[in-house]
Amino acid sequence: MAETKVLNGSEIVIECLKEQGVKTVFGYPGGTILNIYDALYKHQDEITHILTSHEQGAAHAADGYARATGKVGVCMATSGPGATNLVTGIATAYMDSIPVVAITCNVGVDLLGKDSFQEVDISGVTMPITKYNFIVKDISRLAYVIRRAFTIAQSGRPGPVLIDITKNVTAAEYEYTPMEPEPITRQTDTILEEDMETALELIRNSRKPFIFVGGGAVLSDASEELRTLAHRIQAPVADSLMGKGAFDGSDELYTGMVGMHGTKTSNFGITECDLLIVAGARFSDRVTGNASKFAKNAKILQIDVDPAEINKNIRTHASIVGDLKTVLRKLNARLDPINHDEWVAHIERMKDMYPLRYDKNLLTGPSIIETIDELTHGDAVIVTEVGQHQMWAAQYYKYKKPRTLLTSGGLGTMGYGLGAALGAKMGLGDMGCPDIPVFNIAGDGCFRMNMNEIATATRYNIPVIQVVINNHVLGMVRQWQTLFYGKRYSHTVLNDSVDFVKLAEAMGAKAYRVTSKDELKPVLEEAMALGAPVVIDCQIHCDDKVYPMVSPGAPIQDAFDDTDLKIN
Repeated sequence: MAETKVLNGSEIVIECLKEQGVKTVFGYPGGTILNIYDALYKHQDEITHILTSHEQGAAHAADGYARATGKVGVCMATSGPGATNLVTGIATAYMDSIPVVAITCNVGVDLLGKDSFQEVDISGVTMPITKYNFIVKDISRLAYVIRRAFTIAQSGRPGPVLIDITKNVTAAEYEYTPMEPEPITRQTDTILEEDMETALELIRNSRKPFIFVGGGAVLSDASEELRTLAHRIQAPVADSLMGKGAFDGSDELYTGMVGMHGTKTSNFGITECDLLIVAGARFSDRVTGNASKFAKNAKILQIDVDPAEINKNIRTHASIVGDLKTVLRKLNARLDPINHDEWVAHIERMKDMYPLRYDKNLLTGPSIIETIDELTHGDAVIVTEVGQHQMWAAQYYKYKKPRTLLTSGGLGTMGYGLGAALGAKMGLGDMGCPDIPVFNIAGDGCFRMNMNEIATATRYNIPVIQVVINNHVLGMVRQWQTLFYGKRYSHTVLNDSVDFVKLAEAMGAKAYRVTSKDELKPVLEEAMALGAPVVIDCQIHCDDKVYPMVSPGAPIQDAFDDTDLKIN
């Protein structure tokens, strides 16, 4: 029988984290959370704390840790501005269904509601952007709440949970009895036999099936089942930004990303197919384009763990609610191989007709990403900020495995990547894979937002490679201004005197500037060999664009590229 002992609230927090197998937390101390930081000091040989440069960086680091490892990421902050600085990171995790537990502390119970110094109702603030949140005012509930938070964060459709603890609870004493973590089971009770039968009939009757993979396939660890299904029924496969790596990007059935910056083959294939099997995707507007014209020739079979996603954005013909890995395993067990040679040959012809292309002689975003792919053999973890560089990273790196592209898909958070890269690198170390390289791909606009986290990388010697694709503008916004706003570049030009190399060196990192394609490969090779934080400032042209593209509100079959613009 586990031994019961009397501990103060802060020690109970640490013991509960240890119960959950937490090895690393990210945060920033302050007045109300000092008791917990004092307990952390006493347990620093068991839990590593990474002091980020900003609380937002801590939230993104916890998110990156979770995405890279599949485990819960943990971040901490004090009350008031410390807690509110976590909000963007929590919202980022919420939109992408990432399991994060954020622990904040608030003023004592007797000071709540009195506009006390650094008092904010953070549970109220975060209610719309958390899967659940708690405020703990009674120490007798503390251990239960922490354990419950970890269970909620991981169960069903994952998501962030916030625990706000009043300062008096962190100091009070109460009995603590160790417990084993509650096992996390896959959601299978909602998988109905009649839904399975309908799905099987649709698949067997289809002549032109297509599989669309979303982030749920990564979260469910359904890669092997997806591969089996695709090859058993000879169905081409496209993915969303969040679904990258769930299906091997080098597989012959893979057609690339779908949507606003998807490949023409994926967009045209989904438009022509007669059955669209949607595996763990929520039909984001950036995927569907004009929703009323999305996959109009197809019956749609949607598989998702969250019933709220069924028929939310796109009407389906059939659906199965439940854990994706389990559903696919059950479908595969009841499907005999089906031949669709003619359909697959048609898709192959489209791949030949509509390849991704760029000027191979110049230093460009695509050439940078392809060089990283070549040097890492597709075995790195790629983290991105948000914008043109994000799309190039999605288009030109061949993700062979899940959890190798970490990016803010739903919220589109500029400033996400560097903190997330630090979290990912720490997580890989905790998983026994410290040698897997981690790159953060950023535009210069994004890098400016949280480049202070380079100081975090150098403080702890976390060897992330920060690549800045520097076009001296807010590239994606400029692209829209070029195409849709008559080249009126309102507040998107960043052509100032900021020197990222000097800034990186001032924060203790090794830094390089690359201005030509010939310089790139040797610099990347040296950076990968250093085993230290590196910043690489890559100078590209301000008017390089991401193609293909679908205009906002247009159907995805209206995808165009620079050749179409020249024709028109």
